[in-house]
Amino acid sequence: MRLLITNIKQLCQVTDRKRVFGGDMDNIPTLENAWLLAENGLIHSFGPMAELPEMSADETYDASGRFVLPTWCDSHTHLVFAASREREFVDRIKGLSYEDIAKRGGGILNSAKRLNETGEEELYQQSLRRLHEVMAQGTGAIEIKSGYGLNTEAEMKMLRVIRKLKENSPLPIKASFLAAHAYPIEYKEHKADYLNLIINKMLPRIAAEGLADYMDVFCEKGFFEVPETERLLEAGWKYGLKPKIHANQLHYSGGVQVGVKHKAVSVDHLECVGDAEIEALKGNNTIPTLLPAAAFFLGIQYQPARKMIDAGLPVCLATDYNPGSCPSGNVPLLLTIACTQLKMTPEEAINAVTINGSAAMELENELGSIEKGKIANLIITKKIPSLANIPYDFGNNPVEKSVFRGKIA
Repeated sequence: MRLLITNIKQLCQVTDRKRVFGGDMDNIPTLENAWLLAENGLIHSFGPMAELPEMSADETYDASGRFVLPTWCDSHTHLVFAASREREFVDRIKGLSYEDIAKRGGGILNSAKRLNETGEEELYQQSLRRLHEVMAQGTGAIEIKSGYGLNTEAEMKMLRVIRKLKENSPLPIKASFLAAHAYPIEYKEHKADYLNLIINKMLPRIAAEGLADYMDVFCEKGFFEVPETERLLEAGWKYGLKPKIHANQLHYSGGVQVGVKHKAVSVDHLECVGDAEIEALKGNNTIPTLLPAAAFFLGIQYQPARKMIDAGLPVCLATDYNPGSCPSGNVPLLLTIACTQLKMTPEEAINAVTINGSAAMELENELGSIEKGKIANLIITKKIPSLANIPYDFGNNPVEKSVFRGKIA
């Protein structure tokens, strides 16, 4: 299969960069009036229209007036869940905090109850519908976490659903094992027993079936604090599961430092970040991943993106799509929030969810930029005047067509 896209107004992210740091995030290399050829699912070649060689293609798409860029790489989601939680949304409007709701059995424990009551096929069909929705908004790679099971069989059910999504989707999908998302009610007074369950029962079975790529922990006051987090991450490493950490969402929890110490691929959330956390992140491969749509929905403080970028860090953005604190996987809306609330430029925000998003899933050699040999997962925008129009025109989908593995969806 050969797809030829012609008359591209701007071909964006024409670069071999594998992650983008600090001031460089404000730059997106582009090629004006361009063409691109995808062959057998990969980017074969591209260049200016004036130099388009004679070639045959199975399909040709005229992209006049449109931008073409790599699809979004959403590196932090909880897309597999069983039911919405709008009752808690109303409770927060009436003054209850996220922590108040969690203490009375809501939040993660609510989702766990509903997931345990839902059959695996129904859970898959719900999740597949959500996946198709975010694909239509330009997402072309995604990480999905477990963590709403909180027992061995339900966690494995979630991870099997994620594996089935992998098998039936053109998107690269990464799976994170997140049983350490909250303590089940029956373990509230026996926390060590739940840690032992994760380490001695869940991890061996999940590793034996190859169900997860990463080990994740919600390192936070009232959830899993630093000593518990360290023990879990060390256990994950023994089974080949690299760490990804929920860190510093509600407090200065030590999650950033423990993530860096244990060579986490990314530390995510980061509403509570100061000089110590920024210093810990400098000079290593752990990617700081910001989830401002969750801060927006919860009405809590935003991440200090400007301070982090100005310090030279490779900032990433992800949606945190989940039923409680961010019931949206809409990356274009995420870009708007990043620009208006975190004061990121459109270029910084797009870099954060393409190149840096791919790096936060260890997919930087496959996705995130326009390079020969990379997977041809592409966004063809509607006719827009500039890249800045994507976050500017908020609430509207900028995507006219998505291309997945060289085929127009």
